Amino acid sequence: MGVRVMVVDEHRLLAEALASALKLRGHRVLAAAAPTAGAAELVIGRAPEVCLFGTATPAEPGVFEPVVRIKRERPQIAVVVLGPVPNPRGIAAAFASGASGYVRQDERIEGVERALAKARAGEAAVSPQLLQGAFAELLNPAAQPDDEGSRLLRLLTPREVEVLVRVAEGEDTRLIAAGMAIAPSTARTHVQRVLMKLGVGSRLEAAALAARTGLLDRVVFPASESVLEGPAVR
Repeated sequence: MGVRVMVVDEHRLLAEALASALKLRGHRVLAAAAPTAGAAELVIGRAPEVCLFGTATPAEPGVFEPVVRIKRERPQIAVVVLGPVPNPRGIAAAFASGASGYVRQDERIEGVERALAKARAGEAAVSPQLLQGAFAELLNPAAQPDDEGSRLLRLLTPREVEVLVRVAEGEDTRLIAAGMAIAPSTARTHVQRVLMKLGVGSRLEAAALAARTGLLDRVVFPASESVLEGPAVR
């Protein structure tokens, strides 16, 4: 029997993609929303069996305040966090806030489903591999941790960075071409180069990787040479 689940993620494209995938597999997805100040109220009002709470910054102070409120007002709602790894502090903070599980943002849909089922049954939904990786990092912290987001960003040209930003915002080839004042064929070429450099096979995977690594949070466009017009990068 499908799980009555609500997807909450700060990246609209990821939330909608995950919600669609879960619907296709027979789950009752109530909504997909961003974790703003009203996210907890929305989850509490809809009262799903499980809430999938996505965040790219689980170690930041206060990021799990919505989870704390959900568990305080609706303790029967199980919360499973979707976050980046390895991040032992984020995993610890998630469980300290009352979450029932922690799943990688790039986990296969089957793994997400298993986490949903375990959380609904009142079990801890976290893989042994994830726990092992977290404990390993805590016990043997790297002297200079690899910043994957910055490393990936250095692979891209300024134009490719703009393409990635637009892909993450859900723009198709036509919109990318129009926004950048280039031909659709050129836009497709840029997109393919971005996918190749990031080592992913689809636009959705590129957006997921950018969210998981915080790559787009590191994008800085000088005022005199801005390659992105319109809303500021989130």
